Amino acid sequence: MATALAFAVLASGLAACSGQGQAASDHASIVVSSPAALADQPITIKVTGLAARQRVTVAAQATDSGGLTWRAQAAFTATADGVVNLASAAPASSSYQGADSMGLLWSMVPVSGDPPGGDFAPAPPQTKASFPVRLTVSSGGELLASRSVTREWMVTGEKATVLNLGADKVSGVLFTPRPGTPRHPGVLLFGGAEGGMSEVYAAALLAAHGYPALTVAYFDSPGLPSQLESIPMEYFATAGNILAKQPGVDPDHLLVMGYSIGSEAALLLADNFPKLFHGAIVYSPNSEADAAPSDSTQPAWTLGGKQVEPGPIAVNHISGPVLAIAGEDDALWGSAQSADAINAEVGLARLHYQHQALIYPDAGHWVGTFPYEPATNQALSTLGGSRAGDVAAQRSSWSKVLALLDGLGG
Repeated sequence: MATALAFAVLASGLAACSGQGQAASDHASIVVSSPAALADQPITIKVTGLAARQRVTVAAQATDSGGLTWRAQAAFTATADGVVNLASAAPASSSYQGADSMGLLWSMVPVSGDPPGGDFAPAPPQTKASFPVRLTVSSGGELLASRSVTREWMVTGEKATVLNLGADKVSGVLFTPRPGTPRHPGVLLFGGAEGGMSEVYAAALLAAHGYPALTVAYFDSPGLPSQLESIPMEYFATAGNILAKQPGVDPDHLLVMGYSIGSEAALLLADNFPKLFHGAIVYSPNSEADAAPSDSTQPAWTLGGKQVEPGPIAVNHISGPVLAIAGEDDALWGSAQSADAINAEVGLARLHYQHQALIYPDAGHWVGTFPYEPATNQALSTLGGSRAGDVAAQRSSWSKVLALLDGLGG
């Protein structure tokens, strides 16, 4: 009996030291700095009310527009005060490395494996202005606490207007800031070879920050060409004129933003329509015009009814700033070299406008735009870079994009 009693006392002491199963766990809660915040804004996440040194698993989970569940989790040990602060605590094991208050959100991956698409895509902003993320904390298989946080694409008062080919001659979504916002630079933005209207989330966030934004599809969308082939620059100019006429837009500062092969169109527009577009922001860019991806005998772009021949894109007529953003580990093409080339050519043209190349060493083709958007493992293996490298680049470059727009005034 004495041996059994001693063993029981020892076991009790070990349990107390480990913190497992202590009463404090009954009062665990998840505390966040902002229960609702823009999707490009960080929040802090803390778990309080735990036992000293208690081992817990904190998880984040969300569902995309296709009903696919995305999830990330990390194992932590609470402090002596029974707290886990994701901003300062590095997880013992997780889907991300190091202390990061947003690590769980950007490292989510599909629970059932990689889908055909590459990124987390909830309902588009024009149909649903936000999406929820469920946070949970558990220990020993027991759920201790849960709560939801809301990630917003749009702010109160922001408006989304769908444009269609029949009435507007373009297919897109126009996002305008809340009423009363002073005039700001406007941004026309579009994606690359993925087709459709892939930059709708970035456009909504730009307007949330006060910058009217119009995103357009230019192929692989109803009524538009099925392939990226012979796309007229005048189509984008029509969209630019629509944006320039919006009451909240400063027409002297209308920029065009293109991603991947869409960067070619952005540079062509800025150089050939300098009275309309006053600068360009290009992600994972190409400094040369390519042939159509689906048919090398056809041009990707036309201008004035003529083919844009493959070769270097002129930049000597651009009438505003040029920002080229690329990942050094881009697995699709040499976007870092192109970004440097674009920046150098703008410099040689002696244009009196800000120009810069932002090259991020651990990022790939997924270098932009806004941060904290999860991506699949398959997408990362195809596009290059690392998950952490991409999100670091997005955090850095997105803030610089917003600073550039802010510096242009209104």
